[in-house]
Amino acid sequence: MLGDSRLGVLHSMTQSELLAEQLDATRAWTLKLIADLKGDDWTFQPAPELGHALWLCGHVACSQHLLIHVRCVGGGVLEESFTRHFPIGGAVKSAKNYSYPPVQTILATMEDVHRKTLAAVREMSDSLLAEPALGGDGKPHPHYHDKCGVVAHCNRHEAFHAGQIAMIRRLLGKSFLR
Repeated sequence: MLGDSRLGVLHSMTQSELLAEQLDATRAWTLKLIADLKGDDWTFQPAPELGHALWLCGHVACSQHLLIHVRCVGGGVLEESFTRHFPIGGAVKSAKNYSYPPVQTILATMEDVHRKTLAAVREMSDSLLAEPALGGDGKPHPHYHDKCGVVAHCNRHEAFHAGQIAMIRRLLGKSFLR
């Protein structure tokens, strides 16, 4: 139950509303972490083949696309021309050796996918959230069994990568954020 004593209103939050709120709070944290990145900060890699903030942001957008729109809704929102830059697993290419989309393109894509993700999640009924979550290959994911689990995993996934961005910030000499 959410209560707002100023209004004297109590509101029961649906499962989909709670999931959307959690996704949005995690995104707000990610955006706070990247707000002061400039120039080469975006492509600083702590070690060869490890993620840089630019790749991590593109990867987060691709993950929302795959997890929510492909696994849960049944249709993607991104083109392969974007997703091919941010593959799952494997080494992350250095920006010195690979041509990534510009920062503003990645940020705009993150925003667009996130907006569509929140809308899609808010529309999910409890019965839809309880359905099996199958990938494009028709197989279930090993870490969750239903669409509610997919959405929860999407949130954890972004939070995990936000932690990597926080570490990159510290390695760049940027201040600790709360």
